Formats: sequence, structure tokens, C-alpha cells
Amino acid sequence: METALTRLTGIRYPIVQTGMGWVAGPRLVCAAADAGALGILASATMTPDELRAAVREVRSRTRAPFGVNLRADAGDARDRVRIIVEEGVRVASFALAPSRELIAELKDAGVVVVPSVGARRHAEKVADWGADAVIVQGGEGGGHTGEVATTVLLPQVVDAVGIPVVAAGGFFDGRGLVAALAYGAAGIAMGTRFLLTSDSTVPQAVKARYLAATVRDVTVTTAVDGLPHRMLRTELVASMEGAGRTRALARAVRRAAGFRRLSGLTWAQMIRDGMALRHGRDLTWSQTLLAANTPMLLRAAMVEGRADLGVMASGQVAGVIEDLPSCAELVEGVMREADETLRALLGPDPR
Repeated sequence: METALTRLTGIRYPIVQTGMGWVAGPRLVCAAADAGALGILASATMTPDELRAAVREVRSRTRAPFGVNLRADAGDARDRVRIIVEEGVRVASFALAPSRELIAELKDAGVVVVPSVGARRHAEKVADWGADAVIVQGGEGGGHTGEVATTVLLPQVVDAVGIPVVAAGGFFDGRGLVAALAYGAAGIAMGTRFLLTSDSTVPQAVKARYLAATVRDVTVTTAVDGLPHRMLRTELVASMEGAGRTRALARAVRRAAGFRRLSGLTWAQMIRDGMALRHGRDLTWSQTLLAANTPMLLRAAMVEGRADLGVMASGQVAGVIEDLPSCAELVEGVMREADETLRALLGPDPR
């Protein structure tokens, strides 16, 4: 299936595997890329050296195009951009809108720039700055999310910008792909659906929690880091929502110290990143400190398998997913169902 997204990135199918922290490592990215989708490495939970090693591992294992997801507000964002350019990565995606200067630097090096946004005005801004495409995530999506549903946000953005739009938030099958195309999108991006594959390195016990979840078990909370965050509702999430401010802040400081040791960042660098996080947001300093919860709480579940001590970011689609196919089986199934759906809608070929 050829669309503006496949032509832009060189992938076979208009499907993107999103860059999920602690989840989207070389194994998942290679499997997604080999299946014909755009696999995206999550770099925010890697040191620069780990990012370079991960990029080289992916390049050694697949000849298919792939991308790297970056935090535009990170203090070392420019260093990571340099790695992407030097290592010949095809696509750079961003969890937040990158600066005009970063976009220009990447484009000058021939890298395709695809920011993720959750509002029409943000899509218009990055399009004006030269972004090649944009991923639009509606409120159904996992992780940090907004309030506007994909079915409302997507057509707004498609009508507002003249670059390819990729739909995210609520997609898991071929019917969703056809629906996104009908709205004018050039493809779909999926996170939770790729997390729940046999190629994902997420521990089996955690995958079992996802598979057992119903739609009502997926919630949005600000208790983790002060920002709306969609995840599975667990006993830990409930206890965090009920914890007092002093207790929550004390836990946040401990987790911040743990992430500093893992990431190799200094306290000064973490403070600079925290200040960048506040930019353009109405966050208090206590909320900024709480943001240090996220990497360590996600790691506890996604790496260590501690569903009791970690949080599990999740799109609402977790409530309707019941299996763990390989990436190849997933992509093949999505494309087959999309073809069947289109045939059913269009009727028999008059020829």
C-alpha cells in the first residue's frame, strides 16, 4: 500500500511503531522494520553512547529504514541529533515540537523530521518550520496525552497542514488503518499494539496484565508526574493518587536519584531538563520534580517486570487486544484486514 508516508520514508506499509521508553529497543525496532513498518528507537531512556550503540545494532540487523525518537527539550538534544546524522538514521521523530533550528539541521543532513503533536496549532507550527510529516495523537493514546479524541483531532490537522499526517491513538487493526486513510491520514502509528507482540522485550507477566485489562482499566492520571498520563489502573496508581503531597515528593526525589545514576546525568543537567519541561506549561516546581517519577516507574514494569512497583503506560486499545503476535504477523494481519475492509466497502471490481 503506497501513501505519502511510505514514499517519504521508504517503508513498505503505512504503519509506524512508536518510540516507547524502555520498550522500543533494537529487537522490537528490527522486527517492526523487517515487517515493513517504520520502527522507531526510543532514545530518551538511553545515554548518548547507548543510543549510538543501539542505532548501530539496528543497522547491523536490518536493511529497512528506521527512526529514532528524541526529547526536543532535553539538554543534550543537539548531541543526539549529531548521532542520528553521523549514523545515517532515516527518520527523526520527536515527542515534543523541536525547534526550528533542530529541524533545519536534520533536514540539511537529509533526515526526515516527524514530530508528534496533540493539538492543531502545534501541527501548524512545526509544518511552518519545515517538518516533513507529523504524528497526531488523540486522547486515546498511551503515555502523555491530551483531551481531544483522535476522530476529532485528526481531520482538524489534515485540513490545516499540507504535509503527511500520521494518525495515532486508538489504532490496532486494519479497520482503523482504513478509517485513518478515509480521514485523510497517510498512515497510522501504534504503540500499545506493538508493545503487545512476541517481539517486545516487555516481561511476560506485565504483558499478561495488559491482556487482562478491559477498556475501563485504562485511565488518565496526573499523580505520576503532574501531567495527564494514560496508563493501566493498578493498585500502585490508586495509592499514588491517594498519597499526600509530602510523601509523593519524597518518593519523587528518590526515583530522580535512581534515574540520575542510570542515565549518567548530573543534577545540574536534570535541573536544566526540568526547566525545559516547564517551558510553555503551567507546571509548579513540585510537578516538575514529580516528572522524575516517570522513567523509573516505567522501567520497574517494562524492564524489571514489577507490575506491583511500576506503571504501565497504555492506550485504550489495551482493553480490546487479546493476543501476542509477532511484528510480522501483526503487520501482515493489519494489511490483510485493511484490504478486506476496502473490498467490502467498494464492492466487486466492475471489470
